[in-house]
This record gives sequence, C-alpha cells and structure tokens, in this order.
Amino acid sequence: MPRSYDSLTLEDAKRMLSAAEEKAASLGIPYNIAIVDAGGHLVAFVRQDGALIGSIDLAIDKAVTARIFDKATSDLASLAQSGKPLFGIQESNAGKVVIFGGGIPVTFDGSMSAPSERAPEPLSRTLQLPRLQ
Repeated sequence: MPRSYDSLTLEDAKRMLSAAEEKAASLGIPYNIAIVDAGGHLVAFVRQDGALIGSIDLAIDKAVTARIFDKATSDLASLAQSGKPLFGIQESNAGKVVIFGGGIPVTFDGSMSAPSERAPEPLSRTLQLPRLQ
C-alpha cells in the first residue's frame, strides 16, 4: 500500500538555507547546501561564493542519503566500516550513498526530509528547524 508523506515546502527549504548560510558565514567557510524533500528530490540548493565545485554533488548526495536511510550520514559512516552491518553500503544506489558527516534527516509531523551541505556536524545541526506554519 502506498504511503503518503508530508514534505518540506520551498519556504521551509529557504529558511533552512538562510540559517545554514548564516552559520557558514560565522565560521568563515563557504559551503554547498542542499535540501531535499521526503522523496529525496532536490528542493533547494546554494553554492556560496568560494565553495568547492567538487562538493556540489556531494552536498546533494549527502542530503539524499540522509533521507533515503533516515539517518545522519555520520551515523552511517560508523555502521559502514569493515565488519559492521552496513559495510559496503556506499556502493549501493549507483555509488551515490555518502558515508561521512554533513547529511542529516529532518523530522517534522512524523515525516522526514533531509538537508545537507559540505559541513561539519555543528553546521548541519543548525538545520534542524521547526516547520513553518
């Protein structure tokens, strides 16, 4: 039976982008920031001036990874080590699964979506914002 999900709106995504950009500015580091919806599809993306071009796809893939597994990518990293239950998971989904920090799932109204950026965990944690009403 099909499931239905509430998902992030564009306004939610813009609010998350704004918060992430502010945090990146406070750290003095330019980031690529991606927000995906409940289906793992890109809703919003920003590449700040000076952010690494090579991190564009990584930011998007981290957001998708966090959504499709409903786990922070840093948590997947520990589960994907040799001898652990998810060893090799990064080879699934056409090799687009990212298993290092920066992608986090966002929960609201019992559903999940995921923002991501080329970021250490402190920046990614700033993206857990309440849903706009």
